Amino acid sequence: MADRLHHERLYRGADALARLRDLRIVVCGAGALGSNIVEGLARQGCAALHVIDDDRVEEHNIGTQVYGEADIGALKVDALRNRIFRAVGVELGVDSKRLTADNAAKLLRNADCAIDAFDNSASRAVVQQACRAAEFACVHTGMFEDYGEVVWDERYQVPSDVGEDVCDYPLARNLAMLTATVTCESVMRFALSAEKASWSITLRDLQIKQFE
Repeated sequence: MADRLHHERLYRGADALARLRDLRIVVCGAGALGSNIVEGLARQGCAALHVIDDDRVEEHNIGTQVYGEADIGALKVDALRNRIFRAVGVELGVDSKRLTADNAAKLLRNADCAIDAFDNSASRAVVQQACRAAEFACVHTGMFEDYGEVVWDERYQVPSDVGEDVCDYPLARNLAMLTATVTCESVMRFALSAEKASWSITLRDLQIKQFE
């Protein structure tokens, strides 16, 4: 009888699934990108997932994130942990804490790979500094208006904050899903072949391009 990873096993192979199962991935941020990335990775066989976020679900999150109306007011990490366990039986590790320079080394210490899905430059800089100090892999993923990107740390420059609420701009669910999907595939390729390709995504012309 086919199990829930039947198609992944056909596509990637049993050995690959074993490697994905054991890869320790820490996802920093559980918003439009982080929540969709966690769900995508869990459904493809990643089982050693940990999520860091201190926000609660708000009504405006429902359009672009994995949460539903029943989750409003709950901590995002708790709602996400419940959703993933009900969906695929994977139990997430979670920290409902704000990642800071003081606690980053502790919160990220067990990672083989970190995914920076934060929506502000200060938190992105904390992730980058901690990963570089610990010398483990990190990929940064982000969006603005109709543009998304997935950039491995070796090529990533933390952008300057613009002093505005980063959530207050037009944001399509389709862009969030595309960017999350490209992030998941990029992490899969890293896990299975050590490839670190970086990508740009533009929704207006539906293009996904590898960085030159």
